Amino acid sequence: MPRKRYSIIALALLALPISAHAGKGKAVAPDYGPTLPATPTPANANGAIFQADRFSALTSGARASRVGDILTIALVERTSATKSNSATTGRNGNIGLSPPVSGPLSLLDAGDVNMGGDQSFKGKGETAQSNALSGELSVTVAAVYPNGNMLVQGEKFLTLNRGDENVQFSGIVRSADISVDNRVLSTRVAAANIRYTGKGEIARASQQGWLQRFFSKISPF
Repeated sequence: MPRKRYSIIALALLALPISAHAGKGKAVAPDYGPTLPATPTPANANGAIFQADRFSALTSGARASRVGDILTIALVERTSATKSNSATTGRNGNIGLSPPVSGPLSLLDAGDVNMGGDQSFKGKGETAQSNALSGELSVTVAAVYPNGNMLVQGEKFLTLNRGDENVQFSGIVRSADISVDNRVLSTRVAAANIRYTGKGEIARASQQGWLQRFFSKISPF
């Protein structure tokens, strides 16, 4: 009986590092894949013409309103930021003593006891950054909230002759912001998450080599 108890304790101790290691894993990347529409439920055989679960307002037209519907996001992102600062300080000091004409200090010359000091500092810094992204991306409705807002997500892959481009988008869209042609501006999307990445010759040429990145991290200058 004691041997069996010790075996159970040993197995529990071995499982602890595995659980701790699993908890420190990387966060799962969000899924930008298309969301398929839900399977329609059978119509209620109640003899009524109006069915609440199949109602669609005539004013909505072709606007996306249900899970799995497709709408187009017009990417009109443009940001610009500028910051500058400067500082200047200065300090001067001067001390002059006249030695006595008698006594042991009379041997000192007046020029030997003059003291002076200057200190100055001048600093200036500037930074500027601007970004622009334009285009269109079609996404699908992943969820519809009780207030009518919709969670949309989607991605686009482009394979070019010199590399690949990948655009991913997710966010919350308000139905009132969707135009008649089923488009919505990216600036009208809440909690927008836009990812634009690429790989290939052009992407590699714009990055530092691994050895250069290593020395950049350890360099004190």
